[in-house]
Amino acid sequence: MSGSQARVKAIAAITKYKAEKPGKPVEGLKLEKLYGANVFSESVMQERLPKAIFKSLKKTIKTGAKLDPTVADAVATAMKDWAISKGATHYTHVFYPLTGLTAEKHDSFLVPDGKGGAMAEFEGKQLIQGEPDASSFPSGGLRSTFEARGYTAWDVTSPAYIMESPNGTTLCIPTAFLSWTGEALDKKTPLLRSLQALDKQARRVLKLFGKEPKDRVTCFAGIEQEYFLIDRNFFFARPDLFIAGRSLFGCKPPKGQEFEDQYFGAIPRRVLNCMMEVEEDLYKMGIPVKTRHNEVAPSQYEIAPLFEEGNTATDHNHLVMHTLRRVAKRYGLACLLHEKPFAGINGSGKHLNYSIGNSELGSLFDPGDTPHENMQFLVFCAAAIRAVHKYGAVLRSTVASASNDHRLGANEAPPAIMSMYLGEMLTDVFTQIKNGGAKSSKAKSVMNIGVDTLPPLPMDPGDRNRTSPFAFTGNRFEFRAVGSSMSVAGPQVALNAMMTESLDFIATELEKKTGGDTKKLSKAVQEVLQEIMQKHDAIIFNGDGYSEAWHKEAEKRGLPNLRCTPEALPALTTPETLDLFTKYGIFSERELRSRQDIYVEYYCRTVMSEANLVVKMAKTTIYPAALQYQKDLAGTGSALEKPVKDKAAALLDAVARLEKAMAMHLPDILEEAKHLCGVVLPAMNDVRAVADDLEGLVADDLWPLPSYMEMLFIK
Repeated sequence: MSGSQARVKAIAAITKYKAEKPGKPVEGLKLEKLYGANVFSESVMQERLPKAIFKSLKKTIKTGAKLDPTVADAVATAMKDWAISKGATHYTHVFYPLTGLTAEKHDSFLVPDGKGGAMAEFEGKQLIQGEPDASSFPSGGLRSTFEARGYTAWDVTSPAYIMESPNGTTLCIPTAFLSWTGEALDKKTPLLRSLQALDKQARRVLKLFGKEPKDRVTCFAGIEQEYFLIDRNFFFARPDLFIAGRSLFGCKPPKGQEFEDQYFGAIPRRVLNCMMEVEEDLYKMGIPVKTRHNEVAPSQYEIAPLFEEGNTATDHNHLVMHTLRRVAKRYGLACLLHEKPFAGINGSGKHLNYSIGNSELGSLFDPGDTPHENMQFLVFCAAAIRAVHKYGAVLRSTVASASNDHRLGANEAPPAIMSMYLGEMLTDVFTQIKNGGAKSSKAKSVMNIGVDTLPPLPMDPGDRNRTSPFAFTGNRFEFRAVGSSMSVAGPQVALNAMMTESLDFIATELEKKTGGDTKKLSKAVQEVLQEIMQKHDAIIFNGDGYSEAWHKEAEKRGLPNLRCTPEALPALTTPETLDLFTKYGIFSERELRSRQDIYVEYYCRTVMSEANLVVKMAKTTIYPAALQYQKDLAGTGSALEKPVKDKAAALLDAVARLEKAMAMHLPDILEEAKHLCGVVLPAMNDVRAVADDLEGLVADDLWPLPSYMEMLFIK
């Protein structure tokens, strides 16, 4: 296929590839025994802890009661003994700094006994608190660089687990990460705060309906993770992929995804073996992965778990991403989690299926068969409508990044305009409420297929809308704008805060209107919901979110269209946002402003690093190939000589314009981000356009980079 030595060697290596660890069938192994085998779960705690200690710990986990510090020593001893029985020699506090990645520092259980020997030791104080150096983590001005102290705090609500590696195992303890002043330097702390606030306000509403659940009301998350797998030989032959995570060059292949034959197609054997090992590792860590399949783009796949409590689901999604990357290497593959690793085909998202409730209540977004009669559901759904309309810009800001900007708004992901899809049945019900009162709901029907041997299928009252950022899907909402490489903590924090404020508003209004008289509740609910719909129904849109008509309509409705990260991030520090988060103790003003600074700076660094890479690759990889081909054509009379010469010159001109744009720096970081977005990125695209034209002209045996055709279709 190609005479380029790097590419020829890569293709040869792929065709001769043998897995480092051949896929092993789980024959005779009961999945029930495999699942959770490496988790310090409730059943393990019940078996190993004194009854009183277990009872106290369980109360904290289930009800959100304060953690009794006196239980720590007993838990630490039991956790250590259990971990050592699993082969662990070290423990680590796992936390999620504002880099968006996982961080950990490993400490050994081994302590010298002073007699020439050693013993294993792990005390309650080591379980509860760690002290990693915080100086090199982003803080956005929350502390000076020379102030290094940071603390990790044990999150009892997310279970500890064992991480296996070929040479041993490690006890991993999920933790929050805070500065010496107690300010959040991580993703987990605000999430835990938001869950506490949500529980309080949801209980106020439920109490009006005569319900006082024993367990805390929390959010639940089901996180669909999309990703690409390509051969590592190609990966390391593409500097843009292994440095930037996305291909900065590459012309469109003869075939892309237009045949629609990849989606749900047969999974390639090597990929399937990799997926099976990923699942086995995840099962052991108690992660309930349920689904695997081919996604829309070639070499794109998806893994999805069952619903879990939101905090645990966030921790587990970090483990999913880590495990995908780690296991892929053993099969000679590279896992790409960038939102847009390849131009011209679908990028990768992370769909956050969101609901609130608990095991006693079920989902509070469950409408039942007659939603117009389900007052409790109508109240919680109306709270979501009000929340997304009032704080849509905040929600958009939580998914803003340089990488996700390449994906949002394309015909593969929801637009940057935040809107809500309710479907025909619920839209009809809430329209009735707006006009004076709901009296009916569209019923479900049955689909008659016309083949006697096939069963009749129950039909939902309305179809799904895949272009909506926030779509109702039966008993939950699906937030589809999250990027594949992102932590889902940020969007959950925003959703929890928004719902908290809306439930607070509704509870306050209903308490005023009823005065504690339950007989007045029905009338009060109708009045409050009607007011909400009259003020906030502009957020509901069931049509095509990709259409230009919707963009014009959204503008008329006053819905913000924050197309890029520099436009979206300022929403984090508007007076309305500051009031939302500070009122419920989720963020302080300093914490919010620090996050805006961190995310803007990260955007700038990302774009600048990519721009530097474009310049380097254009000058040292692509131009020399064009120059060599130009020399080969010289004197041959080939009609290609002039086009190649012209394009080579155009490439250097485009690089010069890019370098000029990169040399301009603005003193204000947000203005710098706007310059990078509006000037540098288009200049990068200009360089790419010329380089991609050259790829279509230069002889294949001279082109130095693996092509899209090779990377996406050679398995």
